[in-house]
Amino acid sequence: MTGFRDHFAPQAPDYAAFRPTYPPQFIARLAALAPARELAWDAGTGNGQAAVMLAAHFARVHATDASARQLEHTARHPRVAYAVAPAERSGLGDASVDLVAVAQALHWFTLDFFYAEVERVLRPGGVLAAWSYGLPTVDPEVDRVVAWFHGERLGRYWPPERRHVETRYAELPFPYPGVEAGEWAIDAELTRAQLAGYIGTWSALRAAREAETGDPFDDFTGALRAVWPAQGERRAVRWPLVVRAGRKEGGSR
Repeated sequence: MTGFRDHFAPQAPDYAAFRPTYPPQFIARLAALAPARELAWDAGTGNGQAAVMLAAHFARVHATDASARQLEHTARHPRVAYAVAPAERSGLGDASVDLVAVAQALHWFTLDFFYAEVERVLRPGGVLAAWSYGLPTVDPEVDRVVAWFHGERLGRYWPPERRHVETRYAELPFPYPGVEAGEWAIDAELTRAQLAGYIGTWSALRAAREAETGDPFDDFTGALRAVWPAQGERRAVRWPLVVRAGRKEGGSR
């Protein structure tokens, strides 16, 4: 198993404040795929965003993250138990989990070990669901600025695992036969500052700031201001979701 590198600890407060919220109907759809509603495991929970939403559908949610700093900024819920643990070692019992959820994190895991852990803890007929989102879209001018900052300005600073988000998880192996989870997207109405706050959580930006003398984020905010001049104006922002879901053999479903 490879060592854990925490790409997000320094920006954990911003991660909690600016990362987009998943559609409740999407989480409900994933819960409906599970064979029961007793226990869900949110692996790589980050700020607990998905864990709290899963708690609306499951009696208990076990939410783990290898980053203790991330868990300091989680939203609390009486049915969610947080634990500092790598995704490859959940601490859960054998065949105890109805749904394993991985929100925007599968590409960071050591998959052989993680999938072995999923196989151990998932009950027969249980479901593994992993999803991610790539670049937000607003309008052609803003989209060009975001794409430039992501690909040209920060391109060399992205961790290699990030390529799996860009290829929509198509190159990642998956351990179970697929089940249909539907087509989904995250939609929000954001100000320019809120969109910039989201961009500010990117792991490549942290690496660039450590490597350069100036702040590369100034390049982005300046370019964004030129195409989105009204500070208080809200615009529609969309992140298309990529979802991979599969069911373990066995069970009654």
